[in-house]
Amino acid sequence: MSYQRAEKAVIQKRLQDEPRRFIQVIYGPRQVGKTTLIRQVIKDMAAPNTLVAADAVPATDRVWIAQQWEIARAKQAQSPEIPYLLVIDEVQKIDNWSEQVKAEWDRDTADERDIRVILLGSSRLMLQQGLTESLAGRFEAMYLGHWSYREMKDAFGLTAEEYVWHGGYPGAIMLRDDEDRWKNYVRDALLETSISKDILMLTRVDKPALMRRLFEIGSAYSGQVLSYTKVMGQLSDAGNTTTLANYLELLNEAGLLAGLEKYSPNLVRKRSSSPKFMVHNTAVMSGISNETQETLQADHRAWGRWVESAVGAHLVNQAFKEKKLTIYYWREGNDEVDFVVEYKKRIIALEVKTSKVGTLSGLNAFAAQYRPEKSLVIGTDGIPWQDFLQMDILDLYA
Repeated sequence: MSYQRAEKAVIQKRLQDEPRRFIQVIYGPRQVGKTTLIRQVIKDMAAPNTLVAADAVPATDRVWIAQQWEIARAKQAQSPEIPYLLVIDEVQKIDNWSEQVKAEWDRDTADERDIRVILLGSSRLMLQQGLTESLAGRFEAMYLGHWSYREMKDAFGLTAEEYVWHGGYPGAIMLRDDEDRWKNYVRDALLETSISKDILMLTRVDKPALMRRLFEIGSAYSGQVLSYTKVMGQLSDAGNTTTLANYLELLNEAGLLAGLEKYSPNLVRKRSSSPKFMVHNTAVMSGISNETQETLQADHRAWGRWVESAVGAHLVNQAFKEKKLTIYYWREGNDEVDFVVEYKKRIIALEVKTSKVGTLSGLNAFAAQYRPEKSLVIGTDGIPWQDFLQMDILDLYA
């Protein structure tokens, strides 16, 4: 039996135990199992269904959504007393999709037709625009993120060290014994496809080569703070800092690379800070690096940065699911805190430490200035990082 993620039970309960109320929207990065999850739900419910994908449909096709809906209506009419599931994958690829979905959904509502609708999409940005513009009040959205260490361990038996290297892509893990093949798959089938299909096809990007280079540099420097000016010094096709910040936001929304802001109670200061680059999935770092898992673990300093990025990715993914959770870093002079987690105005400072050397001056300086609820070390002399990667961050606030 295939592994079932926790979100499956939530979606199934909404579709099975509740009356037709909301369109269910599931979004998240590529290759995290959105379609697989819905297939599991359909199988368990044994409900009549139509599952279609807009991936290969021309964006300008204005009748495709209506056609799929009519097919579903015809099938549903054969047993009108049983709820019918209509699943549309990659719906954001169709121009003006949200207006079309709204028209069809409202028609079913008026006719009291019990067709339950699930929309799947890998572009959070495009989905959000359509949802807020046209479908307000008609949907519930769920973020299905990269697989956590706990999930990869339970499903594939990964050790914590393997997870730090291979990250949370379930589809790629079957290739883990052939490192070159695994890297090629991550680069070509996951990263390049995410950038070309989920960003460049759907959003206006004037300098795609610049965005790709920013992605490479940011991923290579994951866990480090770099000013946009410094980044521009490494780019042959230089844009301005605003362009880079916008491109980084697109990469973040695609579930690839975040730019954490510096913690400050002052909103303007947060916005003007240099970003701390943070991958959403450490497979991104490993896939584009010249390292192997063996050489990485032999280099203590590099290994420490990968572990910090695994911790950061764990935090970033939870923040995508829990909207009230925000992740920052902090630095003042020589004092630095790896992560500052804010939840409902309550802050916790986290320092990742993978060696015996080094002081905690950053944590102490931050604590003196901002009085966080907790200051925690992850790793040496603190919470083992292997345990932290399996934690629900909100448990820290219990």
